[in-house]
Amino acid sequence: MDDQACPRCKTTKYRNPSLKLMVNVCGHVLCENCVDLLFLKGSGSCPDCNIVLRRGNFRVQLFEDPMVEKEVDIRKRVLRDYNKKEEDFNSLREYNDYLEEIEIIVYNLTNNIDIVETNKRIEQYKKENKELIMKNKAKLGRKAIELEELLEKEKEYEELRRQELSRLEQEAKRKKIREKEALIDELMFAEGNAKDILNTFAQTVANKKEEEEVVPMVTQFSTGVQFTRGSTNQPIPIIEEGPMYKYEPLAIPDRCGPDPPMIKEIIQNGFLKHVRAENETEKAGGYTSTLPCLRALQDALSGLYHAS
Repeated sequence: MDDQACPRCKTTKYRNPSLKLMVNVCGHVLCENCVDLLFLKGSGSCPDCNIVLRRGNFRVQLFEDPMVEKEVDIRKRVLRDYNKKEEDFNSLREYNDYLEEIEIIVYNLTNNIDIVETNKRIEQYKKENKELIMKNKAKLGRKAIELEELLEKEKEYEELRRQELSRLEQEAKRKKIREKEALIDELMFAEGNAKDILNTFAQTVANKKEEEEVVPMVTQFSTGVQFTRGSTNQPIPIIEEGPMYKYEPLAIPDRCGPDPPMIKEIIQNGFLKHVRAENETEKAGGYTSTLPCLRALQDALSGLYHAS
């Protein structure tokens, strides 16, 4: 918390949780109150690097590290002019070199490396690619307008949806009030048992809820685009032709080799002499040395065949 502090008035987030830090193009931060005091006379300078500041260049700090804020701002300014796309290049190699050049420019401006040479490099690029930059800006402008229109439709749809939900909620409240008043009138003027009246009323309400709980069909996307494919509310046909799956036992071919001995034969004929006997813990868990011995004999004899 102490790191989130204004360098001018030394106010920290710990002492003032509502502290709002503002960041400038130089990457240094000031709190909102210090920014207002700094520009009472119309101009001011950064208390850290003494560069001339403008009130319009300050914005609310979004990231904890002010250097990230500075890099984001520089990247936005650079990409306004370096707005070429991959289709503007003859090969992928040229496009990758172009992207690498952008990263070098952003890094230099962010870390104050060769500022003059980097700005000259940007100006030279703008002169050489003036027409293409304007063309790409026009494309981006059209895309931005289309996106804005789409977002506006989304807002209108959300507003209509909110109004509809509010109307349904108000209608449900009025319905509950009417049902409550009807129940009170019936309890006051009916001659029957009050308990029976309450049970009948509860059963009626439950039946109405079951009838009303129907999932509404979706007829448009969240953006408001209508669609009709698959929107019919038809029940899924139920096939009643018997079970879908029928069990068929696995057909095992006749054994051509010798039959393995039975468990009694294993015990009587001394097969267990060469098998480790189970201990008390294994015996408590249900393990006996007879079963693995039988399994081993079955595996050994399964691949044997009598010679003709």
